[in-house]
Amino acid sequence: MNILLPIYQHPVLVVLIDDSRSYLDSITFQLDSRFPCKTFTDTKAAIDWIKSTYQHYMADIAHPIQVGYDDETSCLERRNAAINLHEIYCEVLNKQRFDIPAVLVVDYAMPQMNGVQLCEALQNIPCKKILLTGQADERVAVDAFNNKLIDQFIKKNDPAAIHRLELAINSLKKVFFTEQTSTLKDLLTRHTYTFLADPAIASLVEQLYQDYGFVEHYLFPNPSGILFIDFNGNAKLMVIETEASLMSHYEMAQVQNAPLELLAALKAQQVIPFFSDSDGIYDSSMRKKWMSYCRPSQLCKGAQNYYWSVFEFPVHYLQGDVYSYAAFLADAGEKDKTE
Repeated sequence: MNILLPIYQHPVLVVLIDDSRSYLDSITFQLDSRFPCKTFTDTKAAIDWIKSTYQHYMADIAHPIQVGYDDETSCLERRNAAINLHEIYCEVLNKQRFDIPAVLVVDYAMPQMNGVQLCEALQNIPCKKILLTGQADERVAVDAFNNKLIDQFIKKNDPAAIHRLELAINSLKKVFFTEQTSTLKDLLTRHTYTFLADPAIASLVEQLYQDYGFVEHYLFPNPSGILFIDFNGNAKLMVIETEASLMSHYEMAQVQNAPLELLAALKAQQVIPFFSDSDGIYDSSMRKKWMSYCRPSQLCKGAQNYYWSVFEFPVHYLQGDVYSYAAFLADAGEKDKTE
């Protein structure tokens, strides 16, 4: 199965709903620390909080796609889409981004309403839903899955339940972000950002998460690539080029009378440039220090050949400080102490 690459992805809340407080305490203790949880024993309170949270989320979330028109006639046949990709990676400045409840874990057997009824009450909310079932509830869970009320179900008495739950949360978090950005991704992959739809790049991104300890990523428009953020808010940029885009760099550098070594390296796809002090374009002021703007090229073979490298992300590219996941967890801990 192809690995999905969402346009952006970051840590999110997992909401656990069960009428047993002791079970909730146990499961939150056992879950991996990568999954911060909010718990409810009251189903009505859970529904009200989730609906309210999503109302604020949909009102405040950045919308990089805007539909416009070619002229004042507003002719439907001449509509166009204006996309502000800057808003995507600037989400790293948003302190509320980690608060969205993207995955619900719901017990089936509860006194106020059962888990399927709760999921049905939230069926128009885009969060992903996992149902925890007893041995006798499997038929109910299968029906709920077939009716698209839940996304997965896990047996409570399964010895590997916690492990299965962690895998399911991780998988559904990616599905959540993929679905949230599907329209935008469809537009972008038709033009400049074809790598977003390539499974080879998606696999590479997964590997970089593991190699560098990244916890979130965002599409970056210029130069084309992926902006990664680690737990402490340190940023790195994976620049992705094609043979055609490297040739464009070569031609622009040639016009600027760049050193022969740089021209030869660009033409042979041996280096990835990131001219971060000149809007991504080589200019003559870089002649003596051009090597500091380049890194060795690495090849990713997908639907076409992609050439890539990872750079430190310049601070001046953001108008503010990255709000890190570490800071969020620290702030959440302090908030819990005062409540």
